[in-house]
Amino acid sequence: MAEIENRLRSVLTPALFAPNRMPGAWKLRNRLLTLPAMMAIVVSLVWRQIPSLAEVLRVLASEGLLWQPCLKVTRQALSKRLACLPVALFAGLFDQVVAAIRIRQSSQPDPPAPSPVLAPVRHRFSALWIADGSTMEALKKKLNELKAEKLTLAGKIMMVVDAWTHQAVQTFYTSEAKANDKTFGDSLMQLLPAGGLLIFDLGFFSFSFLDGFTGDHKFFLTRLREKTTYQMVSLLSSGPRYRDQIIRVGGKWKDSCHHPLRLVSILWNQTWYQYLTNVLDPERLSARQVGELYRRRWRIEEAFLLTKRLLGLSYLWVGGRNGVQIQIYATWIFYAVLVDVCRQVAVALGQPQDRISVEMVFRSFYHFSRACDKDPSTQLIPFLASRAQLFGLVKAITKRQRLIQQQLEEIWMPP
Repeated sequence: MAEIENRLRSVLTPALFAPNRMPGAWKLRNRLLTLPAMMAIVVSLVWRQIPSLAEVLRVLASEGLLWQPCLKVTRQALSKRLACLPVALFAGLFDQVVAAIRIRQSSQPDPPAPSPVLAPVRHRFSALWIADGSTMEALKKKLNELKAEKLTLAGKIMMVVDAWTHQAVQTFYTSEAKANDKTFGDSLMQLLPAGGLLIFDLGFFSFSFLDGFTGDHKFFLTRLREKTTYQMVSLLSSGPRYRDQIIRVGGKWKDSCHHPLRLVSILWNQTWYQYLTNVLDPERLSARQVGELYRRRWRIEEAFLLTKRLLGLSYLWVGGRNGVQIQIYATWIFYAVLVDVCRQVAVALGQPQDRISVEMVFRSFYHFSRACDKDPSTQLIPFLASRAQLFGLVKAITKRQRLIQQQLEEIWMPP
């Protein structure tokens, strides 16, 4: 337990809570539930799986949480603080936690590549990210002001994660649960650095959005929307089960992409899957790499599953949207620390990070805490690595996965 808390302290340093980071226009008075105290409470709710606000206050009063010593406050005071504390404070902390982890990882060895085919791709782009949205659960209806609302869902989040490490990059939120993914398009475009590649699904598909990447010297990878018209400009390569071609997308000039795009079509189990990208050079991204890279888009679904089911984001602490956003940032802050631990475990075991089970690493923290009770000198990563098989930290390769890999090799086998 102590080492996990030390890892949280290492990224949530006291400097991040400095008062000069809080704009004076907010005019927040000094209270018992300061920003450091609130961060200790909400992060502890996630990582210690404390079931309710009432229980976390009992723990806070009896033993303290993280850097916050024992403090006695009421449930009403905590609820009001969650309702009024500016979310921008937690958003800023999330950004700095992600940046601190990224800086630390830059001086550490990388885990093995997920596959030999994708190994060269990582160094050809300034960033390789996956973006996707997810609708939150229903808001509680205990508050009078919420009972009259027709919309009961808590909103929608958009998450950006690293394609290799699954590390959180950025999160966006809107209170409109039925908002289209295109709502976040401008924010994603600004976030992606020049030379970076963003992988996303059809929810973002629009000609203007796709053109924006090429105009800003950025790259994307998505699927081709059904019934979208296009004209072939040139054929780059083809085989019995794949085609790689340069195309013009759309019909009339006003309703089309102004820049040429690349269409990679792959025949899989009697169905043609079509992937669209503005990486026109096959030397930079081959047709096979296009197909395998897009298959990694599903990794972000695992991130949503883990944060909702494992870390409790499917259970909302409060009924107000301000508190919901605070919970989102607290959950993703701990998720970032958890994924960083998984990355170090992958390096220690010499395994691709895809093979490391985030859920089993999280559940192994209990066993680590018991080991520390017997021997305080026990270190987290060596402990987990030495018991990887016992704790099931490395995912087994199933018969179905072997069959899929065999079929992939057959697709790209030279004639």
